[in-house]
Amino acid sequence: MINPVHLQTLLEVVRRGSFAAAATQLGYTASAVSQQMSTLERDSGVALFKRSARSVLPTDAALVMSRHAAKVLTDIDALLAASSRTEEGTSQELRLGIFPSLATYVLPRLLRSPEWPGLGINLHVSVGEPQQTIGGLRSGGELDVALVYQVGQSGLAWPHTINRQWIGDDNFRVVLPKAWGIRAGSVMEASHLSDMPWIMHHPGTSDAAVIERLFASCNLHPRVAAYSDDFNASLQLASVGLGAALVPELALQNKPDNVVVLDVPEIRLARNIFALLINDKRTARIEVFVDKLAGIMTELNRTSHLGEPTAQTRK
Repeated sequence: MINPVHLQTLLEVVRRGSFAAAATQLGYTASAVSQQMSTLERDSGVALFKRSARSVLPTDAALVMSRHAAKVLTDIDALLAASSRTEEGTSQELRLGIFPSLATYVLPRLLRSPEWPGLGINLHVSVGEPQQTIGGLRSGGELDVALVYQVGQSGLAWPHTINRQWIGDDNFRVVLPKAWGIRAGSVMEASHLSDMPWIMHHPGTSDAAVIERLFASCNLHPRVAAYSDDFNASLQLASVGLGAALVPELALQNKPDNVVVLDVPEIRLARNIFALLINDKRTARIEVFVDKLAGIMTELNRTSHLGEPTAQTRK
C-alpha cells in the first residue's frame, strides 16, 4: 500500500526540484526524503527518479503521479475527517505507549489543540522506553499503539503483525556549557572536542554503542566526566559546566540558559521516530491521531527554538 506521507513528499520534490529543497520545506532531512522516495518506488513498482552523482531528475511517471497526488491527498483528508466524526458522546479507546521526550514536548501540543476534542479518542497513556512499550503490543498486551525511536540499528524488534509508520527524525546536537566561552552556533571539528570533558550514556546501552562508533569514526575520543541516560539531567549538568553532551532536539525544547549548541558537521545522528500499530486495531481515528503527531514533529523541526540552522535546514 502506498503511504500518503510519501505522496506529499513526492509533490514537494517535484515542486521544489530536489530532495534537499523538499526536505527544507517539509522539515525532514534530505536522507529521509530519499528513503521515502525509494520506498514509494518500491511500493508503486515504478522508477520515479533518474539519479546521478550530481542530480535527481523526476521521470515522466513521477510527473504523472504527482499530478494525481494532490487530489488523492485531499480525498484522503476528507475521508479521514468524515470517518472520525461519530455520533455525539461516542469515542474510541486508544491505549498508547510513548517515550518520555515525545510525551513531554509533542503529545501535550495535540491534547491542547482545538481539534483534539473532535477526534473522539479516549486516551490512556503509558510512558516508557521503546523496549517497554513494544512489549505492550505483543499478543494480549495492554497497548494498541507504541511511539518509539531507533538510533541507528539499535536492535529493536516487534511482532510481524505490527505496522510501522514513520513520524519524524529527532536530530542530536552537541551542547556545551556557556561558561566555556564558545559562541552558540560555532562550527567545530569533532576532533577539537576530544580534550573536553563529556557527559555520556552508560556503556552497554544501545544508544551508547551507536554514539561511541560515531565518535570514533570522526576521531573524537571523549574524556568522560559523567554518565547519564537522561537528557534533561545531561542538560542540567552541562549548564553548570560539568561537560559537553550530545542531546536530541526534542530535549532542547527546555534548554537551560547556560548552555550553547554547536554545529559539528561530522556528527550527524538522529533518533528515527515511529508509530507501531497493531494491524487489526487500526482505524481512521488512530490514523488521524498519528498524522497529527507527525505534523507537530514537522512544525517543531521547521520552527526550531534554537534560532540557528538545524540539521534539516542545512541539508
